[in-house]
Amino acid sequence: MKVKIEDRQKYLKVSKRLVTSQVKAILSKQIIDCDEVAIYFVDDNEIKKLHKKLFNDLSATDTISIPYDSPSDRTSGYCFLGEVFVSTQTAIKYAKMHDIDPYLEATLYMVHGLLHLIGYDDILEKDRLIMRKKEKSCMNHLKRMQLLTVKK
Repeated sequence: MKVKIEDRQKYLKVSKRLVTSQVKAILSKQIIDCDEVAIYFVDDNEIKKLHKKLFNDLSATDTISIPYDSPSDRTSGYCFLGEVFVSTQTAIKYAKMHDIDPYLEATLYMVHGLLHLIGYDDILEKDRLIMRKKEKSCMNHLKRMQLLTVKK
């Protein structure tokens, strides 16, 4: 599987090797077979523009997911799962307010985005509870695999 990573921000140092390993570990744990997924690390300005374009919302947000191909519908051909945009600025702001590590927060945003790409939603409360449980499970999986880094 190809994991395309673009670092379009200057707030957190991004290890493309680590992110690739994290993405592959998450999708493998969820038994997702795809050929490619894209992860973009962006600043608040870029995510605001994308949020406005896609959802007519002017505010910044933590992550935006754009699904393309569903692996469950895969019969043949190339499967591009989709794109996940992570705002590192938002992760840093949230982390400072809650005294947590911004790298863990940004990783959580990426996990959240990947879960959206594979079909999880968080609009309804019951779905939000399922999403939070999956996020926790994925973060614990990354921790067990020693794929979480904390840099303070």
